[in-house]
Amino acid sequence: MKKILFISKTNNDSKKLNDYLQKYFRIQLCLDNFSSVESMLTLVEPDFIICLLQDMTDDDIRKLGVIPKNYPRIPLMTVGSEEKIKSYEHICKNMQNYRFEREVDGELILRSICNILKIKVENVLKAGTDEKKEVLIVDDDAMTLRSIKKMLDDYYSVSIANSGMKAMTSIGKKRPDLILLDYEMPVCDGKQTLEMIKADDDIKDIPVVFLTGVNDREHIEAVLKLLPSGYLLKPVSQTKLVSTIKNIIG
Repeated sequence: MKKILFISKTNNDSKKLNDYLQKYFRIQLCLDNFSSVESMLTLVEPDFIICLLQDMTDDDIRKLGVIPKNYPRIPLMTVGSEEKIKSYEHICKNMQNYRFEREVDGELILRSICNILKIKVENVLKAGTDEKKEVLIVDDDAMTLRSIKKMLDDYYSVSIANSGMKAMTSIGKKRPDLILLDYEMPVCDGKQTLEMIKADDDIKDIPVVFLTGVNDREHIEAVLKLLPSGYLLKPVSQTKLVSTIKNIIG
């Protein structure tokens, strides 16, 4: 399954397009905060990028200039009105442009992506019938995020967040089936993040597995007192990681 970085303002069109495409591709969302685009590109290593330009300001669009400048080999698709796409043309002229006025045609975009990536539409549509469960990885270390995501990509639909607060935002937009949560994080650590999850009736039942790099009895006991669905010591092997998650959510 190909990885797509989906960059957009939060609106009905972006939700509709994301809901459609995530059946067929691994979608990593970058919403509203476009200053983080380059770090997301490094973490996700996408096969394709979609920029939904609706509701973006000129400043937003300027921030997206890092994409064609620093990642020219990643196919980039812009979707938006003629005016919005023209405002982006001075940054990158060799891109696939798709315009919409009222409706975003998800199937047209899917077929265009397949054509650009030279993959068969039929294979993508068939794979989309086998929905993968959602796993959210929360860790402030970029290398850990990237490593664990690669371990799980073949088994689950994986999203990432590099802080507890970003994790809560991500959960609100797209509920995961399981959360891998780093215990030691600055500002909002794993304990505080779990407490926020448990305090919300809509998400309190999502299984949470702690990741911790500290292996002493006192620390482990403190972790277990929070009653997570499990805990794993870092660095964790792929076999142990996948086995733990399968035991919890299948």
